[in-house]
Amino acid sequence: MSPLSAMDPLPATTEAIQPAPVLTPAERRVLHLLKEGRSNKGIAAALTLSHRTVESHVSHLLAKTGCGNRSQLLLWALGER
Repeated sequence: MSPLSAMDPLPATTEAIQPAPVLTPAERRVLHLLKEGRSNKGIAAALTLSHRTVESHVSHLLAKTGCGNRSQLLLWALGER
């Protein structure tokens, strides 16, 4: 008899599949401009927002995606298409 029988559970994967985070329209606009390589100041000017509001949106994006910094967020965004 093999070490694994039909009754044994499947081995757990190391990565859990996470659902895509729900982004607000404002967060999507900020993310789009981030993908263009714009700074927070540049995003603020393009969207006529305060620099602090853009910082807040970026912080929310980092938290929702589980990214630790803007570079990781950019890589996440490029993979999400």
